[in-house]
Amino acid sequence: MSASKNIRSENSPELKQFIRDYSWLWWYIPEKKKENLSHEVVVEFVLNYGDEKMVKRLFEILGVDHVAEIFYAQTAVGRRVNYFAPVVNFFNLYFKRHAFRNPHTATN
Repeated sequence: MSASKNIRSENSPELKQFIRDYSWLWWYIPEKKKENLSHEVVVEFVLNYGDEKMVKRLFEILGVDHVAEIFYAQTAVGRRVNYFAPVVNFFNLYFKRHAFRNPHTATN
């Protein structure tokens, strides 16, 4: 991931509340630092360990296209993937149908 992708503004109040509501997902992170979690960390943990209610709420907060963009960057060929294989399969199929574009597909 490029450095420019890591530069972002503070999390929205909605995302901060979401992180507080499900803070048990990030049990190993000190409470003071949880609200500042990157979108990448939030997406990875929610898609891997969350239920459908959590995923739906994440989509409402970040948008399906943004979540798909993060997911595809995290599962790109040649990268170490932290997602469970069934999760990768499910969300590849889901985003192919519901996200604006699939970055794994060449657009020439």
